Amino acid sequence: MDEDELTTLKILIIGKSGVGKSSLLLRFTDNTFDPELAATIGVDFKVKTISVDGNKAKLAIWDTAGQERFRTLTPSYYRGAQGVILVYDVTRRDTFVKLYNWLNELETYCTRNDIVNMLVGNKIDKENREVDRNEGLKFARKHSMLFIEASAKTCDGVQCAFEELVEKIIQTPGLWESENQNKGVKLSPREESHGGEEPVAVTVLCYKLWEAVSCILDRIVISLCI
Repeated sequence: MDEDELTTLKILIIGKSGVGKSSLLLRFTDNTFDPELAATIGVDFKVKTISVDGNKAKLAIWDTAGQERFRTLTPSYYRGAQGVILVYDVTRRDTFVKLYNWLNELETYCTRNDIVNMLVGNKIDKENREVDRNEGLKFARKHSMLFIEASAKTCDGVQCAFEELVEKIIQTPGLWESENQNKGVKLSPREESHGGEEPVAVTVLCYKLWEAVSCILDRIVISLCI
């Protein structure tokens, strides 16, 4: 990859509700932590540009709600992703047990066979640990995943998690070379002046519209049941 080439990579963050997916995202992109952060409704999205080993990459990071009611967004959410961060809470064994469900979903909807997966055990700052580090490492090795433990609160491991994921993606040319050839990932001067995010913005707008429609439908169903 040329150093002056800005490659856009689609990264997903998945996992059970409450494991700290949004907190990890905010810590990485904005270096902030909010202990009162509300649960994600539908899909959230952020962009950050980083350099790994001299390679510049623009990360389009998608954070999805872990609640079952939002799983209708799943197929389009996974489409075209090059990397996935699968998160569990080291203080809640149920979130670790559910990892198999998320892996099955990933295999079902992912459109790439060489996608890079990173397993992150979050909330290591807490004392009431229920999942040992070796358990997470064993699970990751079994499923050919990268692995790290982290804390969105203290920032431990967060930057490293994203950088290792991007590094592995860059080392897998089939994940980004086809994007460069087919979609012109190298930004033109006009795209750079606008941030190159117009298509992404349209996609996010579609998701937000879907959320609004879903909320309206939910209210209709509730009113009919009363």
